[in-house]
Amino acid sequence: MSLGGPEQDVSGARPASRPAPRRADAGTPGGFPAPAPEDPIPFRFEPGGFLLVLSGPSGAGKGTLVERLVAARPECVFSISATTRPKRPNEADGVQYEFVTPAEFERRRSAGLFLEWAEVHEHLYATPARFVDEQVRAGRVVVLDVDVQGGASVRRARRDAVSVFIYPPSIDALRQRLLKRNTDAAGVVETRLRNAPGELAEWREYDYLVMNDDLEQAVARLTAIVDAECARVRRLHPRS
Repeated sequence: MSLGGPEQDVSGARPASRPAPRRADAGTPGGFPAPAPEDPIPFRFEPGGFLLVLSGPSGAGKGTLVERLVAARPECVFSISATTRPKRPNEADGVQYEFVTPAEFERRRSAGLFLEWAEVHEHLYATPARFVDEQVRAGRVVVLDVDVQGGASVRRARRDAVSVFIYPPSIDALRQRLLKRNTDAAGVVETRLRNAPGELAEWREYDYLVMNDDLEQAVARLTAIVDAECARVRRLHPRS
């Protein structure tokens, strides 16, 4: 028993020796294990596909950004949604949307053919699951242009989806864009504008935010997001 200070070993036994520090592998900076001879070092990587979800209120400019992105990047493909709303004069079936009857929409929904679906502004919208899955497996970036409600549905269904909120510079800018495209009745425009503040409040739920105050800058920001996500290590496939 000692009175003050650390106890000492008086048995005469030699203290146990500490293990020697592990030496770094020769020729490997930082001591990383050398690759096995049968595992060649890859010098080429192919990015895997993923789902890119663009959401925002009506008039935020999602459609224009999607068109520019798909035109500029061959790995990006646009996923055409199905909808029960009437076709606008400047739209073609199978280009912007697939226009279907409510009965056909319900048949597909009951058959489990949709990745997500939502009722927005009194019309039904949905994303076909088969096209998305096939294109992602093929290594492509599948781009969705959906409303905020649809964006939430996609994020719940596909946790690995990359979500981008397209943000307008102001409510007045939304109004001017909706009136300029001249595709909706005045009452529909006002409904969309009334819904906009609640939709804008959802931006925190997304992975990225792109302010669409200048089109060229917004396209550049969106392209940079695609580049960054394509470079994620978990998506890369090494090739010898």
